[in-house]
Amino acid sequence: MSKTLIRGAKVLGGAPQDVLIDGETIMHIGTGLSAGDTEGAEIVEADGKVLLPGLVDLHTHLREPGREDSETVLTGTRAAASGGYTAVFAMANTFPVADTAGVVEQVYRLGREHGYCDVQPIGAVTVGLDGKKLAELGAMHDSAAGVTVFSDDGKCVHDAVIMRRALEYVKAFGGVVAQHAQEPRLTEGAQMNEGVVSAELGLGGWPAVAEESVIARDVLLADHVGSRVHICHLSTAGSVDIVRWAKSRGIQVTAEVTPHHLLLTDELVRTYNPVYKVNPPLRTERDVHALREALADGTIDIVATDHAPHPHEDKDCEWAAAAMGMVGLETALSVVQETMVETGLLDWAGVAARMSAKPAEIGQAHGHGRPVSAGEPANLTLVDTAYRGQVDPAGFASRSRNTPYEGRALPGRVTHTWLRGRATLVDGKLT
Repeated sequence: MSKTLIRGAKVLGGAPQDVLIDGETIMHIGTGLSAGDTEGAEIVEADGKVLLPGLVDLHTHLREPGREDSETVLTGTRAAASGGYTAVFAMANTFPVADTAGVVEQVYRLGREHGYCDVQPIGAVTVGLDGKKLAELGAMHDSAAGVTVFSDDGKCVHDAVIMRRALEYVKAFGGVVAQHAQEPRLTEGAQMNEGVVSAELGLGGWPAVAEESVIARDVLLADHVGSRVHICHLSTAGSVDIVRWAKSRGIQVTAEVTPHHLLLTDELVRTYNPVYKVNPPLRTERDVHALREALADGTIDIVATDHAPHPHEDKDCEWAAAAMGMVGLETALSVVQETMVETGLLDWAGVAARMSAKPAEIGQAHGHGRPVSAGEPANLTLVDTAYRGQVDPAGFASRSRNTPYEGRALPGRVTHTWLRGRATLVDGKLT
């Protein structure tokens, strides 16, 4: 069994300590280790870097099967390890759609084969994401993949009857429906956030109410059924108000925000650079501040990347024709450091809760999101928080390069990632 001694790490941003990994487990944290304890251990000099539990992403697009020109399970999990993630949940909008036990098991097996992080497939709510007929929810749950999260992400489950049935079905085994909140009739032809900027640019507006109306309906449905609903990529101040109200009523709702919605605004669309085209769209400065405050106070439970890779030709084109989405696994922690830690809204323990513990809890990612303490699985991330540098997508592990941060200086850099004690990233390089 191999040993690793991480020397002088700030666990969750606290005082420097030594952390000993033995095999797959954290064996000791603190000081006073004997020579016998550390004999034969590989030494990692942390030099005051911050040690976090391995990050967990509840919203990743790995694209395989069917769109391997954008991403594969291998390249996506390498990107995840580079960003400090030890587990990701893979969305169902693949080709074929992950709406059967066979497809989710394929994705699950690919994740296990490549080993850079754990991959938990998300099953589709409806057959083919068409919103008309429930997919094989029970069969996917009972499969080797053990699916617990279901989503038609990329599309909204817009039919209230179908949504109610899905909530009733997953309640039986403690699952959760993750809703892409977008009323389709209100967003026909929409290109960006509806507001002052869209009016000035003459682009079709995507109103906030298209998101908020679906969230309002679904929290009421979840309350009626007594089931769990999760809101994907929440993006407006109004949505925050609805989720806050629902939680005050004891409704079982959780919500996520993406890093890009914590930092970027619709003002960037004035450049007509399709890298800023995303679903839901970038919103206003007021929305950004509301999202940050909601993440800080727990109204929004987690940060999820919505990592959405696209090949060059799908983004390097005119705005109207460009695909929606941004890659995010390799920059997420840096954006959260800038928007939440350096603003004083969260400490590193708060970051660990929102990017590891809580997403693992929502998705039932066993062995992940655990405390950094003796006896726990050694799923860990070491971060050089003093680093600041420009984002260069040429160095990404992802197959795609559609990042909105190219050339932008961001703080923090993941230097090491351990998955069950095995280093997947060492000194910023994948193993």
